[in-house]
Amino acid sequence: MNIDQTIFAFAGAMILASLLLSWLHNSNWIWLAAFVGINMLQSSFTGFCPAATLLKKMGMKPGNAF
Repeated sequence: MNIDQTIFAFAGAMILASLLLSWLHNSNWIWLAAFVGINMLQSSFTGFCPAATLLKKMGMKPGNAF
């Protein structure tokens, strides 16, 4: 698995988890999904993703996007 695949899997898991938590627990969890979406949008324009930077420092092999 490369950085790109890991980032997409992590973002998808965070969005699904926040939706589940907002449905089961408290509607304020939807803000986590909004944060993940905003981060994905800004990284598409700037190319900067904090999670990709962290994964790169941990030694994961890079993909095409990051």
